[in-house]
Amino acid sequence: MKTSWLAVLTLIIAAPAVARPATVAVAFDRQAIRPVLAEGTADRTAQRVVTADDPVRIASISKLVTTLGVMRLVDQGKLDLDRDVSDYLGYPLRNPAFPNRPITLRLLLSHQSSLIDGGELYLVPLGVTLRERLADPRVWDAVHAPGSGWFHYTNLNFPVVASVVERVTGERFDVAMSRLVLKPLRLDACFNWGAGCSADAYRRAVVLYRASGEVARDDLKGSPPACPVYVREGDACRFHPYTLGDNGALWSPQGGLRISMQGLARIGQMLARGGKGFLSGRAFAEMTRPQWRFNGTNGLGEDGTASGFFCAYGLAVQTIGAGGPGCHDDLFGDGHLRIGHSGDAYGLKAGLWLDPKTGKGLAFFTTAVPDNEPRGRSAFTKREEDVVRHAARQKD
Repeated sequence: MKTSWLAVLTLIIAAPAVARPATVAVAFDRQAIRPVLAEGTADRTAQRVVTADDPVRIASISKLVTTLGVMRLVDQGKLDLDRDVSDYLGYPLRNPAFPNRPITLRLLLSHQSSLIDGGELYLVPLGVTLRERLADPRVWDAVHAPGSGWFHYTNLNFPVVASVVERVTGERFDVAMSRLVLKPLRLDACFNWGAGCSADAYRRAVVLYRASGEVARDDLKGSPPACPVYVREGDACRFHPYTLGDNGALWSPQGGLRISMQGLARIGQMLARGGKGFLSGRAFAEMTRPQWRFNGTNGLGEDGTASGFFCAYGLAVQTIGAGGPGCHDDLFGDGHLRIGHSGDAYGLKAGLWLDPKTGKGLAFFTTAVPDNEPRGRSAFTKREEDVVRHAARQKD
């Protein structure tokens, strides 16, 4: 029996759309924000197409946003970048191999503290204190001292910073960041789906998929997660008792910010204006000034190699495109210096980059990137370079 054309058409319409990686890019300058790319699927089960207003776990760009909160506390006189953080934590923080070398916020924020991740030891579950984790010798570099000029990109620096924020503010980290950064910038955003996100943000969440199609994070189905923080298998998600400052890792200050590209572009605009109205000129200058520069032998990236990906780094602000020995960080391929930060986790690649001279920038992400995605002409992946090129064509 022949199938009618009407039946065929009905089957085509009913068939689920081919799921494509979600990719969004938003261009901005000091005055305006303009989405230039939004394609693919934010939620494959719901067949929801991604938009520039959908929040996504933005990975290590979170470090830059965490540091904005720190710098506001510096402006308020509540934190000192060069004070021994032991004074804030209430216990001594020392590399066992270098017990006489104090560790400061400046060293933590610029990845010169001598802390290392030791695998995924920066993930500290509810019920374990950060102090316990810092007693593990695997999280310390026994060769390079704090402040010796050695750079080692380390997620664990930021749970320490978040613990300091909790001690100083008397607020849970996600609440403090909402008050200090997210609300003042009028952002519907939050760390680990904590304070700051609206009910609409849960409904619009971008599900992160691995290249295999497996769900990696944030398949919320329109509701907040049952437990927003990391707990050990079998443990209950109980926040009481919890002493502020005991575990700054809980709200993922190093990678757990959920924010849309429209929102991230607003942060980029603030930076493009030199922090005006949000940070003092001095705080902005300290944050964006490189505290470390790669000379070919004085640092390691997140992958444990000196790949030329990190070439200049401030206080959680990465500088790219400036050139230098062994540097391969010119993502845009035009030789222009840009500041911002990259993001890479759970199949996502992301970036917030701006030219401080022109004020022009780009906020973007793309999902389902394979772990073995090839590099492009720079130390960034071909997928990231393709997004940047595509976005540039749409802007023209």
